[in-house]
Amino acid sequence: MELYIFKDRFKDLIEQYQLTEEQLEFTGTPQQCLELSKEDSNRHSILAIDEEKLVVFFVLHQHAGIKPYSDNEHAMLIRAFSTDYRYQGKGYAKKALMLLPDFIKSNYSGVNEIVLAVNVKNQAAQGLYKKCGYCDNGRRVMGIKGELIVMSYDL
Repeated sequence: MELYIFKDRFKDLIEQYQLTEEQLEFTGTPQQCLELSKEDSNRHSILAIDEEKLVVFFVLHQHAGIKPYSDNEHAMLIRAFSTDYRYQGKGYAKKALMLLPDFIKSNYSGVNEIVLAVNVKNQAAQGLYKKCGYCDNGRRVMGIKGELIVMSYDL
């Protein structure tokens, strides 16, 4: 599996990506995220591709996007992290998160922390992030879909 910054050549994979209603309770679709990325150069759509299949999608957001979640201006925020429901439970999300620190170091100089916000109701995601080395720093924020736990990973 490899991580890629979105390019137009990946459009077909984005069209095939599938999320359940339950997943959509906590995240946006890749199509919605790509639209927002077109309007904001600090949003970077990232694809985790395994054997020509898009298995995980998320957005990395820099600068102003990090402000509600961290005071560190050198941090990068993970947004809209999801796994195509057909590939859930196969370790793809964990692998993507494990590849992410080196990916960020290679593609985004000066970033020294990865931050994410996870819904307090999303126990499965919280467990995954902890397994991948993300720490709950005690910060809480209100999101559109409820209270969020802010977690971070130092690079």
